[in-house]
Amino acid sequence: PQVGEIESTNPCGEQPLLPYESCNLGSINVSRFVDDGNIMWDDLKNTVKTAAHFLDNVIDMNKYPIKQIEDMTKRNRKIGLGIMGWADMLAKLGIPYNSDEALKLAEDLMRFIRDKGREASSEIARIRGNFPNFEGSIYPELGFEYMRNATITTIAPTGTISIIAGSSSGVEPYFAIAFYRNVMDNDKLVEVCPTFREISKKEGFFSSELFEYIAEKGTVKESTVVPEKYKKIFVTAHEISPNWHVRMQSAFQKYTDNAVSKTVNFANEATSDDVREVYELAYKEGCKGITIYRDGSRTGQVLNVGTSKDKEGSKEEEKFLEVKGTFSPKPRPKMLMGRTIEMMTGCGKLYVTINYDEGGEPFEVFTSMGKAGGCAQSQCEAMGRLISLALRSGGEPETIIKQLKGISCHMRYGFGPNQVLSCADAVGKAIEKAVSNPIEISVINQEKVTVDKLLEEAEEGEKKVDKKTAAPTVKNGACPECGGPIQHVEGCDVCYSCGYSHCS
Repeated sequence: PQVGEIESTNPCGEQPLLPYESCNLGSINVSRFVDDGNIMWDDLKNTVKTAAHFLDNVIDMNKYPIKQIEDMTKRNRKIGLGIMGWADMLAKLGIPYNSDEALKLAEDLMRFIRDKGREASSEIARIRGNFPNFEGSIYPELGFEYMRNATITTIAPTGTISIIAGSSSGVEPYFAIAFYRNVMDNDKLVEVCPTFREISKKEGFFSSELFEYIAEKGTVKESTVVPEKYKKIFVTAHEISPNWHVRMQSAFQKYTDNAVSKTVNFANEATSDDVREVYELAYKEGCKGITIYRDGSRTGQVLNVGTSKDKEGSKEEEKFLEVKGTFSPKPRPKMLMGRTIEMMTGCGKLYVTINYDEGGEPFEVFTSMGKAGGCAQSQCEAMGRLISLALRSGGEPETIIKQLKGISCHMRYGFGPNQVLSCADAVGKAIEKAVSNPIEISVINQEKVTVDKLLEEAEEGEKKVDKKTAAPTVKNGACPECGGPIQHVEGCDVCYSCGYSHCS
């Protein structure tokens, strides 16, 4: 506490940070330490000590972007050793996730990792010295004369590295026992939890038909083939009550120096009262933070179960979708007046053209990316067509703006209130600018511009364009990674700008 106040956390919230501190995390796949229904504690101890030593080395070997980060990191030397493969470990031991036995094992396991981690840190400190802020820390009061690292344990979500390791993520339950993965040519492959596959073979209920069935359902609870014992063991996140999620997080938090990243999964029908109860329980149980997710609350959620691609955001949306009707767009005049607004997006420059009707109301929208072709351009064109259809059918611009603004993707641009979250967000903001600054339609009549004259000038202009100076076309579209031109070589689309390739 004498060093400063916690100012922030890392993005997932499991690592509280002082000003200028950095994050140094590692995870042990605990499912690898189960042999014939027994935990190999000695092997786990050796791995914990090796991992703690490795993470301490990272602090010294790391390249820091600024001096302040290096100084603060080396003064406290915090490391965050955690686990993944918890659900796999329980399955191999035959213990249901939502059971008191699992809670007790969680406490025992994390206490063991913390204690052995502290032993390793203390041994390193005898050789290399204590972390500089040792005096005034909790360790002298706990009876430690040596400690290399201010914190030892942190439990991260491990969503990506657990895929590489072929294990369940963090301390989470299984999200699904089997699911479909889309591959090339729109084929689908059934991905099955490796531990479930292993046990089903051993126990004699393995079959490809079973895996197909589970992939359709996302769960084993309705299967007539899977024994009841394993239905209880291979329980999924949505089959576990929120209270059990919180209690499991609390069990690990007791012996975790920093915090635990874990998600409480709610059904689509969850209410604000349900969320409040979980927040209050997490506080009472001593959790340092909590994450909740209501199924279907985001249009592009990372994980889905079953074959349904989209979840209902709300019951109100269901009622809205029941209303059937037809579009009756107004006919388009031969000439409209409009303006083009340039917006910067994560994919590059986006030009949004808004044309107005005779009353000065937005009538249609066209979009164009700075680099022609590619997925971004085709999606923007589709967006423009749908917006134009809505406007010409009597749709309110404000309603369209509300739907588009706030849509987010990984390719953002800028910071603060003017940040552009996606191409859709950029189009919404461009229309909003156009609506808030209406155009003077009377200008058309003052200049006495005729359609024939405009067509004549356009035709002459076309003839005057030098082929050498004309904008380059991209026959095969633009690279989805860098926006450069795509070349079709030996059956593959190749971008020589960044190395992207896709073979059909």
